[in-house]
This record gives sequence, C-alpha cells and structure tokens, in this order.
Amino acid sequence: MERNVTLDFLRGAAILGILLLNISAFGLPKAAYLNPAWYGDITRSDAWTWAILDLLAQVKFLTLFALLFGAGLQLLLPRGKIWIQSRLTLLALLGFIHGLFFWDGDILLAYALVGLVCWRMIRDAQGVKSLFNTGVMLYLTGVCVLVLLGIITGDAVNRSWVPDAAHLQYEQFWKLKGGTEAVSNRASMLSDSLLALGAQYGWQLAGMMLMGGALMRSGWLKGQFSLRHYRRVGALLIILGLLINLPAVVAQWWLNWDYRWSAFLLQAPRELGAPLQTIGYAALVYGFWPQICHSRLVAAITCVGRMALSNYLLQTLICTTLFYHLDLFMKFNRLQLLGFILPVWIINLTFSVLWLRRFRQGPVEWLWRQLTARASGVSLRHTSR
Repeated sequence: MERNVTLDFLRGAAILGILLLNISAFGLPKAAYLNPAWYGDITRSDAWTWAILDLLAQVKFLTLFALLFGAGLQLLLPRGKIWIQSRLTLLALLGFIHGLFFWDGDILLAYALVGLVCWRMIRDAQGVKSLFNTGVMLYLTGVCVLVLLGIITGDAVNRSWVPDAAHLQYEQFWKLKGGTEAVSNRASMLSDSLLALGAQYGWQLAGMMLMGGALMRSGWLKGQFSLRHYRRVGALLIILGLLINLPAVVAQWWLNWDYRWSAFLLQAPRELGAPLQTIGYAALVYGFWPQICHSRLVAAITCVGRMALSNYLLQTLICTTLFYHLDLFMKFNRLQLLGFILPVWIINLTFSVLWLRRFRQGPVEWLWRQLTARASGVSLRHTSR
C-alpha cells in the first residue's frame, strides 16, 4: 500500500500541535489545562496566551488526530478483523501502561477503546454520506451531554477547577516524588477519564473517527478533489469555526472563568467549532500542497507523522523528565511554558528524520506491528506497511 504523504504530514502536524496544549498539562497543575485562572487570579499574559491558544489550537489538534485515526481505520479494513482488533487491543494496553506509569494525560487508551467500536461501524456503513452523518450525530450527542452536565452542575466551586493550597501542594508532591503514590493518583485519574469517555467525550471521539473514515472513503483525504475546492472549503470552515468559538472565549474572560460556565456551557461553542477548523486546516494543506511539498520543514514534519506514536511517547519522556525529575513543575507560567515547545519540536523533527534514514518505521511502530502480527497470526509478508 502506497503511503499518503499528505496524510503523514497532517499526522505529524497534529502530534506537534498537541504539545501546544499538553505543555501546560506537564508544567502546571491539572486544573490549569482549561482554567487559566486556576490559582484564583490571572495575569494579562496568561489570559492572552490562553485566549489565542483556545481560538487556534485547543481541541483542534486532538480533533485532527481523531479524524486521521478514523481515516486510518478505513485504510486498515482490508487487513481484516483479527489484525485490526489485535492492533487496537495492543494500543489500548500501551495507553494503559502510559497513563498509569508515566503520564496522566494519555490519549492512546481512549482512542484505542473507541476505535474498537468505530472500525466496525466504518466497515458496515452503507455509504459515505450515511457514515459521515452518523459521525456528525454522535459528535453532536457528545456536545449535548456536555451542555446537560453544565445545566445540572451546581454553582459551588469545584476543587479540580480552582484547587486550594493543600491540593496544589499534594499534586506537586506526588508528581515529583513518583513511585506508588504517583501510580495511585494516576490510576484514580485514569478511572475518571474512562468514566468521562463513556459519559461524554467518547461520543465526540467516535463522531470524529467516523467522519474521518467517511472523508477517506470519499477520496477527500486522498487529495482527489481540486485545489480550488480545498482552498475555498478550508478558508470557509476556519472562518466559521473561529466565529463560533470567539464569542465563547470573550464570554469566559468576561465571566472570569466561572466554573459552571467555563468548564461546561461555554466549552460547547469550542467543541462545535473545532471540527470545522480541523477539517479547514486539513483542507488548506491539501489546497496548497503543490506549493509546500518540496519544503525541508514539511518533509521533516512528514517524518514525524510516519513515527507519530514514537514521537508522542518521546514528548512524554522529555517533558516528564524536565518537569518532574528536574523539578521544573509549577516554576513557569502559561506563556513561559511555550518556550519549551520549540526545543521539543526540534528533537521530534531531528529524531524522526535521522531514524527514517536507516529504518522504514519508528521504533514503537515497528514493535507494535510485530506484536500485532504475532497476536493475529498474520504473516508480515502479507502486509505492506
């Protein structure tokens, strides 16, 4: 099977873009991920950093990754049931290990579990239109559940939104100390994440995967439409997504990031706008691919995409070392943390380019493929990637 280079580039951009938000999850308490006023106050630089990232990146790159994950499930269908189930089960196991022993922000387990359901829905869909529409309905269901949670939530301040000094001190303690204390806390957070996946987030994740599968099946994610189509669709969807999200960003700022509104109700516009912006970003890449495909930077990002799993785990290794083992946790504000992103990106890019000069796959991708073949009983000579 010939590789879709543009798809690899988008996957690499998603992995690099996810770090724009994850860096605050590594360097600041859990409450800071969505709440820039997590310590009860806020500086102007923190507020503007949050606002810009919320408009351009928050949820968008995770949504792009989910879209591409669904596209990948469509591409994997010829491999058969046993291969796909083995592959996703191993990914779930890796995600469980990653989330329990290394970092509480893992996404692999969620993607694998939802993928185990979605690949069948993609396989059994009667047509592209029905598959895409089902994805939209599932996604909107998740947004509706989010709004419902906001409606039934009381006005009392939640300590996960604005933690007190004792909660902050304890979080800093177990993250820096590690050991069984850290594993115990990560296990509790993993349990909460799985509950959230089943109750709300899983609907949206499944919806994006189905939409990704539909866009791949239609040829849209294979670049089979005109450059003019991609450019026009990209510009339109990005503008529309920004217009949906911007009022919510302004409202959250005006409400001083009130828990009930900012943790639930005003998340909904961002969630509604994210798929539009995400597909818009992808469309612009396809629309301008002839102009950018010869760039060395684009080639390097494409290498990151070919080794997406290895690079995602590498980001965890680098950032947990910096913030937990070298005691940099809670030492930088939201804006200052962005200074760590470029060095990590450079490591991702350099590692990917150098590795792929000698090998066909990333190290984790190679191991994943080998284990999948053993678990499924399929000879690697009968697979091409």
